[in-house]
Amino acid sequence: MLTPICRSCRARRGEVVLDLGRQPASDFFPPLADQGPDPVYPLRMWLCAECGLAQLAEDPTVPEEPRGVEPAALVAQAKDAISRVMRSGLVKAGAQVFEYGSPHGGSWLSLLTEHGLRAVEQPGDQADVVLDCFGMMHNPDQHEAVTERARKLSDGGVLLLQYHSLATIIRNGQWNALRHGHYAYYSTAALTRMLAIAGLTPWTAWRFDLYGGTVLLAAGRGGQSDPEVRALMAEETGCGVDDPRIVKSLQETAENSINALRGWLQRQRGTGRRVYGYGAASRAVALLAAAGIDDTMLSGVADASQAKWGRRMPGTAIPVISPAELVRVKPDAVLLFVPDLLDEVRTALPTLAGRWVVAEPVPTEDPQTRRIIPPARLAGDNR
Repeated sequence: MLTPICRSCRARRGEVVLDLGRQPASDFFPPLADQGPDPVYPLRMWLCAECGLAQLAEDPTVPEEPRGVEPAALVAQAKDAISRVMRSGLVKAGAQVFEYGSPHGGSWLSLLTEHGLRAVEQPGDQADVVLDCFGMMHNPDQHEAVTERARKLSDGGVLLLQYHSLATIIRNGQWNALRHGHYAYYSTAALTRMLAIAGLTPWTAWRFDLYGGTVLLAAGRGGQSDPEVRALMAEETGCGVDDPRIVKSLQETAENSINALRGWLQRQRGTGRRVYGYGAASRAVALLAAAGIDDTMLSGVADASQAKWGRRMPGTAIPVISPAELVRVKPDAVLLFVPDLLDEVRTALPTLAGRWVVAEPVPTEDPQTRRIIPPARLAGDNR
């Protein structure tokens, strides 16, 4: 394979820190009638030794992801974030806002208008507030993405960037955050370097529990970073975000998680228990494909998005079904591939109480549900 070139600083010096081999495209769910085989592509994370940006080493796939349904946890976090930003005084009522969308759907614009903000009138206009919630990571050219957002920002304006922290990914062993179409995995230090090249300085930051740990960073021209930003960078550095030896721990975590999932599902099949999944998310694709999970071990994966019904999980024959069908088949256990959905699905699907098994590879058990961790120990669901 060719030596990667950094998507931000253009350096060639760095290391592959996670290699998941050849995987099906994680953002395209084929129709169920399409029996495949699906094409596979390299899936590797590369850490730049110059600027510290963790990124996809290569991605020859073409994004075709059907839009999902915005989870209630994401909506709640957006409301919380906007409230914190408004209380900070960085954003005033009447300010013009421009939002960079994410292919995963969801928008903060309607929430912002409730606080007196208004969308820019013309697409080419600059904005007082430039908002990007999990959008910039989908741009293959990270340098151009930051530069474009800086150009969009008016003098004195504030850029709001939300991202899933690389420190969270390392700390929680979230190796399957790596997927096609997601080109960058930000530490606050790496993002600060990227912003500096575009003439921007991080001013402050807010932390949220979503996805195990996300950050909303506020940046603009001039000024300096406050204690929250400095503390965040120090904490992430201590976590090893710039150390390839530490980031490479994700490789071992991936192998353990894959083995644990496959072993547990094989045991369920051996005892005749019917297992389904919930959350046909791109993060589940590499997990299922790498573990060699087929429809004899996992009968289907339910999802709230109608756009995915009648399709199948990439690289497998496992169908994507509706939540109503999941309830109808009365599964013995349901693997939840997106832990943030747990409260939401418990409320929406009360007849499945006691059957949820959280498949996310994290190092601790959740006492309120079953969670697969090496060596696949199960704790009872208390609800």
